[in-house]
Amino acid sequence: MRASPFFLIAALSWVLVAVPGVASGASDCRAPAAVCEARGSGSLALIEGGVPVAVLVDAGDFAAVRRAADALREDLQAVSGGAPAAGAPRTAIIAGTLGHSARIDRIVRERGIDVSGVEGVWEGYLLQVVEAPEPGIARALVVVGADRRGTAFGLYELSRRIGVSPWTWWADVPPPRRTSLHAAPGRFVDAPKVKYRGIFINDEEPALGGWSRATFGGTNHRFYERVFQLILRHKANYLWPAMWQPRAFYDDDPRNAELADEYGVVIATSHHEPMMRAHDEWSRYGKGPWDYTRNAETLQRFWRGGIERLQGREAVVTLGMRGDGDEAMTEGTATALLERIVADQRRIIGDVTGKPVENTPQVWALYKEVQDYYDAGMRVPDDVTLLFADDNWGNIRRLPDPAATRPGGYGVYYHFDYVGGPRNYKWLNTTQVERAWEQMRLAWAHGVERVWVVNVGDIKPMELPISAFLDQAWNPDAADLDWISGYPMAWAAEQFGAGHAREIGDIVTRYTQYNARRKPELLDADTWSLLHDGEAERVIGEWDALEQRTLALARRIPDSHRDAWVQLVEYPVLASANLNHLYIAVARNRLYAAQGRASANRWADEALRRFERDAELQRAYEHDVADGKWVHMMSQVRIGYTHWQQPERNILPPLARVDVPARGVTGVAIEGDPRRWPRPASSPRLAALDPAGAPSRAVVVFNGGREAVEFSARSSQPWLKVAPAQGKVDDIQPLSLSVDWSKLPEGEHEAVVAIRGSDRTEVYVQVPVRKPPSHRGARGFVEGDGVVAVEAAQHTRAVPPPRGQWQEIPNLGRTGSGMTVWPAVGGALEPGGEGARLEYPLVLDASGEVEVRVVLAPTLDIRNRGGLRYAVSIGDEPPQVVTMRLDPTPGDRDFQAWERAVIDYSHVARSHHAASAGANILRLWPVDPGLVFQRIEVVTDPRPRGTLGPVGSTTR
Repeated sequence: MRASPFFLIAALSWVLVAVPGVASGASDCRAPAAVCEARGSGSLALIEGGVPVAVLVDAGDFAAVRRAADALREDLQAVSGGAPAAGAPRTAIIAGTLGHSARIDRIVRERGIDVSGVEGVWEGYLLQVVEAPEPGIARALVVVGADRRGTAFGLYELSRRIGVSPWTWWADVPPPRRTSLHAAPGRFVDAPKVKYRGIFINDEEPALGGWSRATFGGTNHRFYERVFQLILRHKANYLWPAMWQPRAFYDDDPRNAELADEYGVVIATSHHEPMMRAHDEWSRYGKGPWDYTRNAETLQRFWRGGIERLQGREAVVTLGMRGDGDEAMTEGTATALLERIVADQRRIIGDVTGKPVENTPQVWALYKEVQDYYDAGMRVPDDVTLLFADDNWGNIRRLPDPAATRPGGYGVYYHFDYVGGPRNYKWLNTTQVERAWEQMRLAWAHGVERVWVVNVGDIKPMELPISAFLDQAWNPDAADLDWISGYPMAWAAEQFGAGHAREIGDIVTRYTQYNARRKPELLDADTWSLLHDGEAERVIGEWDALEQRTLALARRIPDSHRDAWVQLVEYPVLASANLNHLYIAVARNRLYAAQGRASANRWADEALRRFERDAELQRAYEHDVADGKWVHMMSQVRIGYTHWQQPERNILPPLARVDVPARGVTGVAIEGDPRRWPRPASSPRLAALDPAGAPSRAVVVFNGGREAVEFSARSSQPWLKVAPAQGKVDDIQPLSLSVDWSKLPEGEHEAVVAIRGSDRTEVYVQVPVRKPPSHRGARGFVEGDGVVAVEAAQHTRAVPPPRGQWQEIPNLGRTGSGMTVWPAVGGALEPGGEGARLEYPLVLDASGEVEVRVVLAPTLDIRNRGGLRYAVSIGDEPPQVVTMRLDPTPGDRDFQAWERAVIDYSHVARSHHAASAGANILRLWPVDPGLVFQRIEVVTDPRPRGTLGPVGSTTR
């Protein structure tokens, strides 16, 4: 079975774009059932002269098929701008389900259509141009489905091929207008690899909740109809409905369940809602405590009602029990109790359905403390799907032995949104599609093929990762490294056309990379350092550059796509950039107030302006876009967090105001030190300058008053130049320090910069300077400022393991890409000798001990083997094995390391080595599978650094 390409129209001249996820990567109008603007030999016109082809289905086929056919008719009319010709059609799209459509069964039989690879295959379908399929119709594009969703997916696939985005309603992406579209001849067969693929709507207040009330009157069937359409347009089939109190899918609107069945969407319930009962239903109908040891009979009646209410509709039943309110059920691991609960629940399922219990799909969600039960040896019957989970931050906690099999299979519950520690994150997309892809690729390699479900919060603004997750789930085998590398551009082309797809794809890639390295809710005034490595300036520079690119491109986006542009690109970039500006303004205000700078008050004003701009950006999104369609949708609180739970509303962080005297007051500040000078019995001392990593340092003369002050700056040594040598300071005056290295011998040196103000202030800045040995002939990454910092992808040699390869995962690092060994299954590798490794040449100033900090993605110990290991060696020393231990279980010895890792979106592991002056080779050896290496820092001077670490080293 080949992967399913779908194609879209993208520019004024026909451009074929293969959207990965269900794509073979081909951009060929001759591919079977490919849709192109140009007529080809044997093709069938879907739109000709602005007139769309008719779409025919039997009235007796499944409702899901009829609804999908209605959607395709509407899409064809939207693309063509016209309606099908009156009278009996001579050509058509004919769709139907084997065994449920007499028309399709007859065509298959009489025209000898090959249905191998479709018949009996879960959600399989066939697309094929057929001559004379029935009397009166000369030619037709036939859609043959193995079951109701197979047929529906064939129809939704055609919608995507003619250029209609799955986000056409949910993000106001307009269909392209075309007067001519043709389907190529040939036989195209497809079916999903993962059985249940879907989303979990969660944490939906105040945003989606407020929007749904304003738009539909609540999360009723009118709301869910739009959700079902979104899911099915992605060829997904599975939903955990919204459940934050007071929501109950079945109880709030009986039409919800009826409509889900009509569309063919499989309804399940979340990890802590057993037996098809919403959590809030217990507060409505339950009696007594939510405690099986004291109230088993009442709970059994309650659960029986959930199964009875299904009335035979398709569902996946969650088993087990957690505590009331998504908490642990008991202290400790009550394995016997939970085994009894599961057994009783299965008895109820069998009693109510009257069928063998294994005929009803069931999952046991190994979420949070429930995984402890599994690790302690608890097991459920083999027909139950084991649903593993991530740590709520996108790092899968446990995966099965890839050689293990069970009839019920395995699943993964993943997160794009979370309410809980260390902080909530709900407002904007902070998930890199590269990380979700990498983790779900691991899951697929370990045999997770039954359920892929992801917590998407409010749905918006998670559009990009939702598409990527569901597209990958359709055919994980096709979702290779090239797939994810090209996905953002392909997704952008699907929304906006091919003309700007590369630029848009890079913009959404950058903003998610920047947001992932510190989620907006985790930002505060201490995040980006004002004192070290110019970090705050670097971060703001990146955001400013991205914002400028976004605004420049906005002028070239057609008005027809303006609403989609704001939702999918412009608002996330501008709002994220503004929030980073806000917190850096707060940081400057506080630092400058402590230093007595007059400009502290200006930075307080700037922070307030940024706070107000945040509100204005939200207002524009909610009231100006699409005529106010998305009211409330950006109302998740994001500013003013002080612990894991959000404040009731956005709160401007506390600011400082200073009394500014009328007269000018000279002050001096230096890089790396928060204090101001002059101060009693103390002189400022810079960290040493060196030619490779720190040829200069920041020294600032500032004014603490309203009147300008004059200053002079003089160096005590002729080889150190200071500019300007004098001047007037209204606010600040940075001083440039430059060293004439040709006049210095190797070794340690010192100069003093004397700064004198017109108010008789005197400050003497000590400037140590170090000229390292030249190490002539040595080549590699050069030590500078006490460190060598190298991106993992900057290796000069990559030795793969037997039957494996090194892969660079684009953007999967806070400052670069990630390196991993693939495939990531099997046993440990032995470090040393000619084993798998990455090599990095270094040039170090002096011999001695160095600390090697390896920055890794926060991958968890998915096989529960005691941590994930790698090894490091420098020169000829034996590899030193390092174990990365992270555990999201509160109270565990490795919990704090995990918490730090998810805050920083990386883990820094350390080892110590003896190194020689001059040329060295650092070797990085993978041991356990699954590790993603992001960066290597070889540190000789362990002084404070910024959040992102030192800037990258130069080479020679």
